[in-house]
Amino acid sequence: MTNTLMNQLGVVKRNIVRADRAAVDQLGDYGSATVHEAMGRMGLMKPYMRPIHPARVSGTAVTVLLHPGDNWMMHVVAEQIQPGDIVVAALTAECSDGYFGDLLATSFMARGARALVIDAGVRDVRELGAMNFPVWSKAISAKGTIKATLGSVNVPVVCAGAFVAPGDAIVADDDGVVVVPAADVVRVAQAAAKREALEADKRAKLASGVLGLDMYDMRGALEKAGLVYID
Repeated sequence: MTNTLMNQLGVVKRNIVRADRAAVDQLGDYGSATVHEAMGRMGLMKPYMRPIHPARVSGTAVTVLLHPGDNWMMHVVAEQIQPGDIVVAALTAECSDGYFGDLLATSFMARGARALVIDAGVRDVRELGAMNFPVWSKAISAKGTIKATLGSVNVPVVCAGAFVAPGDAIVADDDGVVVVPAADVVRVAQAAAKREALEADKRAKLASGVLGLDMYDMRGALEKAGLVYID
């Protein structure tokens, strides 16, 4: 364990600067793929992070650092949730145990959480679906956890390969989870809006019968690459 990580353990940061709420909500309208592209193909969590039920959500990150097989800090992070937040849970070492279920979801929802993103397992999936609480996780597992070891809340973490600072924007849907740095959300929202408008125009052309070969002017490059048509 590195000295930096050791210095983070046993810490709860109560006051964090959250990304601009209007821009965060706007990002949610575009979805993870558009936001990922608009940001320069950055910030995407590993593709094993899947929603337990189809969902689309955006919010501001409240982070929690957990240890393998121990969900003690999930109860600690609940106190720091504000309406519009998404809890992002990272692990000090790989684990797929079921850290989260319907009881914690009830607590999170009462605090105004929009979702959970966890690089580990969850359980009570049927109940979570009935509650309409979105979760992205690495695994689903009935295996429970203990409460014995301190982690930390609202420290920078790496979740599923993506760096997440407290207050960053999270955009999650059926395609994946993207992290947008808090300082960059307004710019990325504007870039995503432009990309969405361009895609709407392209979609209309494709629907009218225009081929991607012509819309993207691919024919010359394909010919140069050696593509030959045979009748």
